[in-house]
Amino acid sequence: MTEFNTLADVTPWRSGFERRLREAYTAAGCVDAAAEQNVSRVLGDPGDWTVAEITTSGTRVGFVAVKVTEDQGTPAGRIGDLRVDPEYAGQGHEQAARTWAERWCAERGALRLNVQLTRPDELFADYPVRGQTRMRVIASAPKPLDGVTARPMTEAEYPAWLASEKDAYIADIVRAGALDPEQARQKSDADFARLIPEGMATPGHSFLVLEAAGETIGTGWLKHDFLPGVTFGYSLEIHREHRGKGYGRAAMTVGEQATLDGGDSALMFNVFGGNEVAMNLYTSAGYRVVEENRSIALPAG
Repeated sequence: MTEFNTLADVTPWRSGFERRLREAYTAAGCVDAAAEQNVSRVLGDPGDWTVAEITTSGTRVGFVAVKVTEDQGTPAGRIGDLRVDPEYAGQGHEQAARTWAERWCAERGALRLNVQLTRPDELFADYPVRGQTRMRVIASAPKPLDGVTARPMTEAEYPAWLASEKDAYIADIVRAGALDPEQARQKSDADFARLIPEGMATPGHSFLVLEAAGETIGTGWLKHDFLPGVTFGYSLEIHREHRGKGYGRAAMTVGEQATLDGGDSALMFNVFGGNEVAMNLYTSAGYRVVEENRSIALPAG
């Protein structure tokens, strides 16, 4: 029988969790400093987690860590870790721990339960994918593809671009099933205000216009030094009328060159769940999954 004992001191869990996270981020290509920042971000304040040891017949076989926070005004639970020692794996303890975590969060008012994975886990295969973070280390300067080039965005082009990006962000969030349209709009407004408070003048950001044969075909938005050695690609967008012409990979090549120009050696993206076209493109271009976010709805009450 699987049992759960909540810990007053989370130290026995924390060291192993940090080590496994660090190993996962390093394996994905993060330099040590970037891996450490990711570990700190995921762990947050260790005191915020409720950690239970998983036991059977009085023997500890693993840990499960959970918490409930507000997400866009909605109580949301998170499974930060669910680990069963290899010698006890496959004996039903994993499913029992998942059921315990779902019940624990629901009892505290959570209406949604999220889990962030750094490696595939069949235990959460039925949790829909809401988004992935992908990354690729750029070993050498890429060769331009399909004659696609990039230039800095002008002040006159910025307002229309910003409005379009906000609309696209809202649509991606809703399509992924993460939030409803009003919650997605609120999140979009808040995120853009936080990320680029000074608009085009916000330090460390590149705003690009992509061109081919003298015609504008898309735009790009990148943040350099997002993590040590890592540029984050918030957007590399091909305009709808130019899609299906092979420009997607060429746009990523532009982003990779901009990454090197910005002094970084790796390019990172987010892709929302449901966007299989983008996921397939990133996979074919060698972008590995660094993190995958999955979630389910929990019954009210």
